[in-house]
Amino acid sequence: AVKEVEEIGMLLPQVEASVLSLGKFNSMVSLAAFFPFKSAQAALENMNAISEGMVHADLKLFLETNLPQSGKKKSVLGVSDAKIGAALQEELSSSIQTGGVVAEITRGLRLHFHSLVKGLTALAASKAQLGLGHSYSRAKVKFNVNRVDNMIIQSIALLDQLDKDINTFSMRVREWYGYHFPELIKIVSDNSMYCRLAQLIGNRKELSEESLESLEEVVMDSAKAQAILDASRSSMGMDISPIDLINIERFSSRVVSLAAYRLELQEYLRSKMSQVAPNLAALIGEVVGARLISHAGSLTNLAKYPASTVQILGAEKALFRALKTRGNTPKYGLIFHSTFIGRAAAKNKGRISRYLANKCTIASRIDCFSELPTSVFGDKLREQVEERLSFYETGDVPRKNVDVMKEALKEVKEDNTLKKKKKKKQAAEEMEAQAEEAPSGENGEETSAKKKKKRKAESEEVEEAPDAEDGAEETETPAKKKKKRKSEAMDTQPEETPETPVTEKKKKKKK
Repeated sequence: AVKEVEEIGMLLPQVEASVLSLGKFNSMVSLAAFFPFKSAQAALENMNAISEGMVHADLKLFLETNLPQSGKKKSVLGVSDAKIGAALQEELSSSIQTGGVVAEITRGLRLHFHSLVKGLTALAASKAQLGLGHSYSRAKVKFNVNRVDNMIIQSIALLDQLDKDINTFSMRVREWYGYHFPELIKIVSDNSMYCRLAQLIGNRKELSEESLESLEEVVMDSAKAQAILDASRSSMGMDISPIDLINIERFSSRVVSLAAYRLELQEYLRSKMSQVAPNLAALIGEVVGARLISHAGSLTNLAKYPASTVQILGAEKALFRALKTRGNTPKYGLIFHSTFIGRAAAKNKGRISRYLANKCTIASRIDCFSELPTSVFGDKLREQVEERLSFYETGDVPRKNVDVMKEALKEVKEDNTLKKKKKKKQAAEEMEAQAEEAPSGENGEETSAKKKKKRKAESEEVEEAPDAEDGAEETETPAKKKKKRKSEAMDTQPEETPETPVTEKKKKKKK
């Protein structure tokens, strides 16, 4: 309960310092009610509800029992969080205040809470807060262990780093061992194979016909193995000491083990992608799909992106440079590494990348929000991209699509014929109904003639002036009509004559 508070000088240093002293704070604030949580689980439930902006049953019960309902002055409830304040406003009838003085009072309450509550020490309060914070964080981080995209992000980053490191280390081995056996560089181009051969051969002078089998196992080619043996006999390399050879062998063995680990990591990434994003992996490949997830930050972020963003994901620098210089924007980003864009012609690369990005967004959304991971949709989407690519290259529509279009056209034609038949039937039924309503015989003909005469008479009455007689007969001769028109013209003439002298007078005045 707050007795008094300084609102005007709230930000003054003297007022802020008064909150820090317990004596002055007790003169302003007194403890009205305190309700401890029954267990750590109940505290966690309440904290989760408050973080989501919801009013827990325990909080509502506490406020309803302790807030004064009747009195001269209405009580105002101070809430530090605006979100929970709005939720409490809906639940309770009392007025609620957020911000302003409330922030200073809550600061003082946090500072002096252990001294306001009897039997509570500062150490116990800090321990309870720490335990609740840990359990809250643990509950927030809870997820499905089998579908974690963090592992994919880390593994693809490590895979890229390993590629760089293996390339650097193998070039170091080539340069180092090249002093002793320079001809080997031209014969073997693969980095990991070169390191394995350097580890196997050692001193080139010790190579003989007996070591041909072991060379064939590494190189997988008898001609290459024979070429290595011949080159070792007539090599121009320098002699090397045993200690240097030992160091080269150790380093090359490390590079070989790194290359083997890279293959294992790639297999692990493939298995994780089949669990987390099977449709995306089936559509665009495991490595490119993992790079898209890594660049977006998570699979959920990738699912939220539109297709236009996915298309240029990874080419942000080129995009902003094009916008700055008003040049052409990039057509593709990371999805360029997929096989589809590589197979497309230069003029179709932009079109197929747009179509592929569209399908990638669909696949990522299915993977993100589906409970059972299946690659059925990914396989179907891949077929669609293949068909579109073949259509761009050859211009031939697939036979399946032609059949589907023919069936659709047939259905449309059938619908149109059915609609026409229905319209004809309705028209025939209406004609029959009109024929039944009309009475048969001479009486029917007489009534229809009378109706026609009445309609003619009404049209003639509309054309006549309002001065005409009301009781005129319907069948008038043309002579009578002419007389009437003449009489109307005579009536109108005297009305027009007096206007002429007025105009003449006006002209004289103007002169």
